Formats: sequence, structure tokens, C-alpha cells
Amino acid sequence: MVLSRKQRWLRFAYVANIVLVCVLVAHQIRLYVEKPEFESVHATQVPMIRQLLERKPAYRFAVVGNINNSVHVFRDRIIPRINRDDVDFLISAGNAVASGQEENYRAIYKSLEQLSKPYLLTYGANEHSDFGSFQFYEHFGPHFFSFISGDSHFIFLDGTGKSSLTWQLDWLERELSNSSAAHRFLFIGLPLQKVVDHDLTPFESDAYLEPREFRNGLVRIAETHEVDAVFSANLALYSRQSINGVDYVTTGGAGGLIVDSVDSFHHFVVVDVDDAGVKISRVRLDVDEIAWRRTLKSAWSTIYAFFYVSYLRFLLIVSVLLIVAIRLHRLIAEERNYYPNFEIDPTPYLNRSLRIGMYSNNYFPFVSGVSVSVDRLRNGLTALGNQILLFVPRYTDNAAHEQGVIRVPTFMAFGEKREFRLTNPLSLKFYHELKRFRPDIIHVHHPFWLGSLGLLLGWRLKVPVVYTYHTRLEHYAHFVPLPGMLFRNLISHYLIKRFSNRCHGVIVPTYSAEEYLRVLGVRTTTLVQPTGIDVTRFRTVDTNRLSVLHERYQLDGKTVLVSVSRVSKEKNIGFMLGALAVLRQWGVHDFHLLLVGDGPGATSVRARIVELDLERHVTLIGAVPPDDIPLYYHLGDIFVFASKSETQGMVILEAMAAGLPVVSVRSSGIDDVVRQGHNGFKTPENRHEWAQSLKELIEDEALRLQLGKQAQAFAADYDISHFARSIHGFYAEVLAEYHAHSPRRH
Repeated sequence: MVLSRKQRWLRFAYVANIVLVCVLVAHQIRLYVEKPEFESVHATQVPMIRQLLERKPAYRFAVVGNINNSVHVFRDRIIPRINRDDVDFLISAGNAVASGQEENYRAIYKSLEQLSKPYLLTYGANEHSDFGSFQFYEHFGPHFFSFISGDSHFIFLDGTGKSSLTWQLDWLERELSNSSAAHRFLFIGLPLQKVVDHDLTPFESDAYLEPREFRNGLVRIAETHEVDAVFSANLALYSRQSINGVDYVTTGGAGGLIVDSVDSFHHFVVVDVDDAGVKISRVRLDVDEIAWRRTLKSAWSTIYAFFYVSYLRFLLIVSVLLIVAIRLHRLIAEERNYYPNFEIDPTPYLNRSLRIGMYSNNYFPFVSGVSVSVDRLRNGLTALGNQILLFVPRYTDNAAHEQGVIRVPTFMAFGEKREFRLTNPLSLKFYHELKRFRPDIIHVHHPFWLGSLGLLLGWRLKVPVVYTYHTRLEHYAHFVPLPGMLFRNLISHYLIKRFSNRCHGVIVPTYSAEEYLRVLGVRTTTLVQPTGIDVTRFRTVDTNRLSVLHERYQLDGKTVLVSVSRVSKEKNIGFMLGALAVLRQWGVHDFHLLLVGDGPGATSVRARIVELDLERHVTLIGAVPPDDIPLYYHLGDIFVFASKSETQGMVILEAMAAGLPVVSVRSSGIDDVVRQGHNGFKTPENRHEWAQSLKELIEDEALRLQLGKQAQAFAADYDISHFARSIHGFYAEVLAEYHAHSPRRH
């Protein structure tokens, strides 16, 4: 699939934002799971205040409210002033943070650390928001507490409802009843008394302490026990009311947003305590500024504080919005044409020799369907005048030189006979080999390992990459060192989809395989082209050699069944043996199965043959040289097959070319080549149905011969010459499409 320049940039932005979102989410998770930078700050600050006030007849402290993580006002203006002034310590009356998120607590701690004086925080509405109660408790301490220093009693309450209100009233009553301190100060985040007759902003309708019973209880206790002052925040203003001997001070100007009001301005409160009593005064900042300018600067300060504290969270929000926007743009704004571009002319590439770099994880001497398919494609394309450079694993240390084949060294081999090879694709030698070859196109046969290398080098050399979908990976989960269900149901399908969409063309052997890719979401241009077979090679064999084999396996008077496949779990041979046992129970005895092939399941297959008492009916031939395979097809009368992991079932076409009707299990790859009642039978994975179809062919020789003749005619359409020409034509289309959107190489 070729992308325009704009599409490439959109894809880059899309992927970059996804990566950024993942990084930012990981950062947020880290903030909450790693060991905190600071813990129980109040436990160190309270002793410092006690030490300061010990035997000190007079002292002063500052009260601030609604800091809201302010940088411009609190950090840059108030803290330097308090450090310079004769203030002993500072208390926040609530809303020191903009919200209860972890990064806000870390930011306010860094600001407060610039104080040269001790400090304490009241647990307010902002500290409580966004599940911040845990962060406050961990970083600073309990939500409500008290201490006595000198001749003063300081009490901090939780007005958010997080702590039991009844319990707090009872606790407060006991605290003050047993207190002999001359001065008593109460701090609670929400005001107890109504400050103004209307709400300053639409967001302050719930700005006062609730419920009423709790508020009235606090007022009663404060009056009964002669509390000097109750300090609160939460409103963006300054207010002081003296009711029944108690001062109620609301201070909310230490950094949060202020409004254009005579009572709303940036400020903090200073409390002087001496033998004469308690004196409360406010310190106003920027008192000479015009109201609208003060409001504007306050708004800017709030915005600046947000970016200072939560810029990573802001980036996260923006990145998510960008991902959504790009996705919507691709879905809505981009014009989509689901038909091929008929204006692109492949003719210049149709009548010329192409240089084709080819990559496969399997090749001879390891015999498999992929090895056979790659070899036939290579031979067919070479016969058409193309040049092929094939990169495949090395199976022996001293492999003979092969024209046009590069053997990649193996650094790991596994399987019963070390037949599966993990090659070393990192050597620059193989890159330089391909670069010197100067391929027009790269063809890969697997979506991983050497296939991934081929895709990477195609991108590096600016040539298109074509992928042939050979294998249903989900049926090979037992070979992968991952949980079977995870690989089978998720990873295998994702791997195929992602790899196919990164290629410029995909070749599938059957229409059912194409449908599978479309269901997955593969959008790449696709060619349905079964692997070709050498029809002539499978039609005629050496009759003398055939007679020798017929006598060796004592096949006279028997209906001979032939099956050619790798002997492995995914080939479903156990099902086939079970069906033969059913056939024998029905009284059919004059048959003999030749199992041609080898693999890791050979031992278990032999054991299953013995278990089912089929030794007289089944012979496990083992591995056979590829040139001898046609002989074994001609030994047979019927070809039997039970695998459900095929994308094509090439051996079925080979058997048909030899004139054999087929009995198979219905599955992808098989369904496209076996025509029910025309060249064979296909059944569900049911032993009795499969055995019944086989029984019909065994007992009806005329039907068997008719279906065999029709199978041979059907296979003729899959001759290798048609196969290679079709692939070459597809290369031409892919090259034309690729170079129509990309600058050609020099």
C-alpha cells in the first residue's frame, strides 16, 4: 500500500502521539506506584513550630488560602515576603493544591520548600478532589489533628466529609474541654459563616461548610470554649466577621483565580499573638492595580500555574485529542476509493526482466509446502527471464554453492531434527549482497524473521515488498514459547494483519485465505493465485520403479490410500487414523494407507497406529526425496487428507494431477480446490462422515475412476507456467503503483 506524502505525515503524527500517550500514561502510573519523595511532612513541621514558640511570649504567623499551586503569586510573591518578614510560621487554610493529583502535591511541596519557616496545611476541598485524600495522608499526615505550642492550641479539621463529622465534633469537644491554652485557633477548609449574599462565581454555590448540623455544632463549640479565630479558605476573597466573641476569617487570595470584586484580591493574613491578645490583619498585594487588570493577571497566573504543575497531563490530553482528530480526519476528510486505480499502467514492467530479492525461513533440504512453493516460483520466474536472489537458512556448515541462493548462517535451531532455523539476519554482508543485486522488488514468504528483514531492506532500498501468505500461524501455537491461547487468538492474527498492511502487495493461494485477510482488516492490494504444480511431472512416472514399490509394500488386491504431509500435530493425522478404525469396524478391510512424510509427531503417530490395531492397514513411509513423490501418488487409488492448517493444500493438487480423487476435511485452502462430488469429497471434522465418504469411493470403482479423471483435468489449470506468469503480472502492477507515488531510484 503506497501512501501519499500527506498520509505519511499524518501516520507519523498518529504513531508519534500514540507513543507519547504511552510514555505519559507510564509516567502517571510511576507517580502513583513509586516510593514518594516526601512523607508525613507535618510530623517534622509541628516540632519545629513548638521549638520556635517555646517560652516565647509573643509570636506571629501567616495564614494563606487558595494557593492552588500558584507560581506567579504564591511562590514568587508571597513566599519571598514571608521569608523577609518577622513571621514565625505559615499555615494554609485549605486548597494549597489545584487538585488532589500526585503531581500537584509534588509541586506544592517544591514551592513550600523555598520557605525558610515551618508550615502546615489544612485538608481542604482541592486536597480531597481527584482521590487526593490518600496523597495528603501519605505526604503530609492525618486529615484532622491538633497540637499545643507555647500558650496556644492549634486545631485542624476536615470539612470535606472524608472523616466522620460526628467523630470530629466529639473529638473537638474533648480537645477544647481539656485545653488550658490561652489562645485557640481553628482551621477548616470551608467557611462556617455566610460571607456574601450572593455567589461570587457560578462555581461557588457549594462553597460553605455542610451539613448544617455539623456547621452549627462547630459554631457552638467555638463559642462555648472561647476560640479566638476560625480560619477558612475556598472563597476567592478576604472576609473577617466577629460573631459572639469568635473571629471568622475567610482568606482565598494566595494565588487562585480572583474576580472583579471589592473583596476579591490577592492577599495573605498575618496573626500577631501576645499578652495583649490576638491581632489579625491582611496583607494586600498589588493594591493599586485596576480591578480588571488584577482579574486578568489572576487568570494568567492560574493558567501559568496549571502549565507549571500539570504540563505533562496537558500534553497527555492534547495528544489524545490529536489522535482522535487524526483518526477522524482519516475516516471523514480523506477521500477513499476502494476500487483499483485503473489509470496506472503496468505495461512497462510486464515485458522486461525483473530483479527479485526473495526471503524465506524455509527451503530445501528441509521439505515443506513453503519450500516447494518457493522453489517452484523461483524456477517459474527464472524460466520467464527474471533474475532471482534467494535468501534462505543454511542447514549444513559446508553447503554446496547454489546459483542465485544466499544461505544465511543459523545461530539457533529447534525441532526434533533441528529443522526450524533462526538465522542471523544482522550481518551487513547480506545487506550488501542485496544492494549489489539492485532488486526491482522484494518478495517475502514469512511475516517474521527473514521476512521482516526483507521488509526492512525494501524500505531501506526504496523498493516495493510483496508477501505471500502461506501459513495459518494460529495452528502452530504449540511451536511458540508463549501461552497457546494468547498466540492463537491474538498475536498470530495481529502479526499477519500488521505485516500485510506494511507490504505493497499480498499473494494468497485461495479465496478463503483472501477473505480471512479482509476480515482481519488487511487493506493491501491482494492477488489470489494458488501455487503452481508441474502437471506433466505428476502425470507420468517410471512404471518399473512403480512396480518395485507396489511389491515392497504388498499392495496387491488392496485399495491404496495415500497421504503426503509433514507428520505433526497441526496436520490432524490422529483424526484420520481414528476414522480408518471406524471404517474397519464397518467391515471394510481391503485398504492400506501410505503415510508419506516425517516430522516431530512420528513417534506419537506410530503409537496411535498400534493403539488402534492398524499395523496391517497403515505404513508410515517417512521422508521421501521430492523427485520420488510422484511415484507414491501413482501407487494410490485415493488421496486422503485431514489437515485444517493449510492455506492451499498444494499436495491435493499434486494428487489430483496424478489422477487421484480426494477425501478431505473441510477447511480454508481445501474448500477452494476440492469440488464436492466432482474431484472428491470434503466433510466436517467428523470421523463417521469422513469414513463414509471414503467407504463410498473404496466400494465404487467406477465413481473413483470418474472423480480421478475429473480431478486430473481440474489440476491442469494450476500448471506452474500459469502460476509464474500471474505472479510476474502482479509484480508489474505493484511496481507501477509504487513508482506512481514514489520517486524512482537512481
